[in-house]
Amino acid sequence: MQTNNPLAAIPPVTRNILIAIVVMFIFQQVFAQTGGSFINRYFVLYPIDHPYFYPWQLVTYAMLHGSLMHLFFNGFAIWMFGSQIEHYWGEKRYGIFIIACIIGSGLANALLSDVGAVGISGAVYGLLVAFGMMWPNHTIYLVIPPIPLKAKYFVIILAVIAFISSINPRNDGIAHIAHLGGAITGFLLIQYWRKKPPFKW
Repeated sequence: MQTNNPLAAIPPVTRNILIAIVVMFIFQQVFAQTGGSFINRYFVLYPIDHPYFYPWQLVTYAMLHGSLMHLFFNGFAIWMFGSQIEHYWGEKRYGIFIIACIIGSGLANALLSDVGAVGISGAVYGLLVAFGMMWPNHTIYLVIPPIPLKAKYFVIILAVIAFISSINPRNDGIAHIAHLGGAITGFLLIQYWRKKPPFKW
């Protein structure tokens, strides 16, 4: 039976993630009208030595976003890359991968950064690494700059930028260490599943 619901075409885990981050963004706006202290204190990810750090923040931070543009770009990337990866892997493996990248990204930021973090960008970096590893020669058409680029080169460029930005931190409001942590987590998990180095020599 045909359906007019555009969400029905999106695989379930990806669809649920998109719904969750949109709903949480709406809650953020509602709580912001009352000062936002509850969300900021308990759901934002803080450095591990911060008095407001709680273990569940290693997951909850990913459901929050700093702006509508932040939400849009993360949601767009999850829809575009995550849908294809979920179709290929199936719900279970894809779900494990997303959760691992969220936690790995969060741990990297909590342990190595002195600032808090929000957003699912770290998991997005993990998805980009997965896409580049599985379909390295697939052409991605960039918007800025407007050029076609093979996925493997796109991922390498992003990883290099994340690494350089992590070792040369700037006060730009971007959690570069979290991005790098998500990318590394995604790479290592795929290598583990493939039984390749560093898990098998």
